[in-house]
Amino acid sequence: MAPVTSLSASVQQHLATALSAALPEAGSADPLLRRSDRADFQANGILALAKKAKANPRELAAQVVSQVVTGELIQDIEVSGPGFLNVTLADRAITENLAARYADTDRLGVPFAENPGTTVVDYAQPNVAKEMHVGHLRSAVIGDAVVHLLEFTGETVVRRHHIGDWGTQFGMLIQYLDEHPHELDHKSSEDGEVSGEEAMSNLGRLYKAARGLFDSDEEFKTRARRRVVDLQAGDAHTLAVWQRFVDESKIYFFSVFEKLDMEVRDPDIVGESGYNDMLAETCRLLEESGVAVRSEGALCVFFDDVKGPDGNPVPLIVQKSDGGYGYAATDLSAIRDRVFGLKANTLVYVVDARQSLHFKMVFETARRAGWLGDDVRAHQLAFGTVLGKDGKPFKTREGETVRLVDLLDEAVDRASAVVREKAQDLSEEEIAERGAQVGIGAVKYADLSTSANRDYKFDLDQMVSLNGDTSVYLQYAYARIRSILRKAGDVRPSAHPELPLHEAERALGLHADAFAETVAEAAAEYAPHKLTAYLYQLASLFTSFYDKCPVIKPAPPQDVAENRLFLCDVTARTLQQGMTLLGIRTPERL
Repeated sequence: MAPVTSLSASVQQHLATALSAALPEAGSADPLLRRSDRADFQANGILALAKKAKANPRELAAQVVSQVVTGELIQDIEVSGPGFLNVTLADRAITENLAARYADTDRLGVPFAENPGTTVVDYAQPNVAKEMHVGHLRSAVIGDAVVHLLEFTGETVVRRHHIGDWGTQFGMLIQYLDEHPHELDHKSSEDGEVSGEEAMSNLGRLYKAARGLFDSDEEFKTRARRRVVDLQAGDAHTLAVWQRFVDESKIYFFSVFEKLDMEVRDPDIVGESGYNDMLAETCRLLEESGVAVRSEGALCVFFDDVKGPDGNPVPLIVQKSDGGYGYAATDLSAIRDRVFGLKANTLVYVVDARQSLHFKMVFETARRAGWLGDDVRAHQLAFGTVLGKDGKPFKTREGETVRLVDLLDEAVDRASAVVREKAQDLSEEEIAERGAQVGIGAVKYADLSTSANRDYKFDLDQMVSLNGDTSVYLQYAYARIRSILRKAGDVRPSAHPELPLHEAERALGLHADAFAETVAEAAAEYAPHKLTAYLYQLASLFTSFYDKCPVIKPAPPQDVAENRLFLCDVTARTLQQGMTLLGIRTPERL
């Protein structure tokens, strides 16, 4: 199905044509069209154009109006203030455009990107043998939404989970497990399944025991350090023990991601270890090209604009003086693999803002080496910190980092209580299912509704509230519409372009028509918060519409009822598709 041009794009095109006729020297100038409270749209680009042409803005605006043909699309256009144009659309145009857009049942009129490419999204990066905490939440949730948005607009997306599965700490863990081989054994279960909780419990217990021995026993510390050398050298037995830690951690990872209602596939998990074979060559290429130089035995890249507190340049250390490799070598090798192996055009890293300096230096190094350039770009989608209600970094009362599993379980419990209070004819099993969908949706939405680079307060009371900008509000709006459609009986949704529209119907229809543009913008800017803002306004406009425009009782004429049910159906489908792109469920009944 050919994409349907949005109403705003159609109006923009009409005004641009009229503007070009009134002021030929302006060329294809942008009329700067915006939604308005005074009319359907307002164009305010004429003031700047008039200033540039040394013309009277009101007179120029009047000339533009004289060139606009009113009729099927534009009902009325008038000059306002110092030279603004207020545009009112024809009711028929609103209904017809919506009907054409929503005839595309799979995509709701959202077009594919004109020049899709291949994007690698690096997100959800937990560490092997360590508990996932609230700090891992944002990377996972934001990254998952960005993946959905890009895929929906036609981009080929390669998911990468760059887990921390390498480093000196593994020498300690491997040596301890070798000397205590049953520490990761599982308790027998009827179905043979191992829970994520059990896997993490085993890993946590082993880690504490190994750390205690490492700190208190010099001979064990020496043996552990030798194991690091064996691991880096690829000793078969050492690698086999290391693999046990990775496999045990994955059991735990997958259980957390399942609780988060996220799909994480094993082939997409390519951790630090996945680039080991490339590290030496990466260093050689950088040194031979002169991008990196030796400084006190270490291989470094220097930057004029990166200086420490003492004013001296702070380098990116690719290889340490003892021959070991740091994070930079791994990240640069990953760029080489993603650009030359996966043939990616774009690399997106969903990583904590506190790592911005590191990635700035890594990206610049890759650019100097010729691995990044005009045709291949890298972008850090930096995110802020999760704060507690007190505005400080989110901690437990004891000052410990909050376990992600505990946080998610509490969200589900709170949401289940809300669902139970409002439930009508729901079984306990259905309440539990809806509670999980509402609770996890609440956590995701609170994160996604904030611009990624900003900090946000984690407040479960607000997150599961039925009032305000929450996913629960949107989910209940969707469920309410589905209930209306069920209760309509034999009256079915059907567009009637010949009918005049109530003010609330116009507002809802115009906003629904902007869905495709919003999705395209959110995908292009890696900005899920723009989609959440759109969906919240959609639900709010629907509430206003339903209050002012009877749909079932008191029963309006059949054609009016069918048209209003059509608006209900459009809203429900838009909410469902939008929430799906955010990774949030929309239960049919609540």
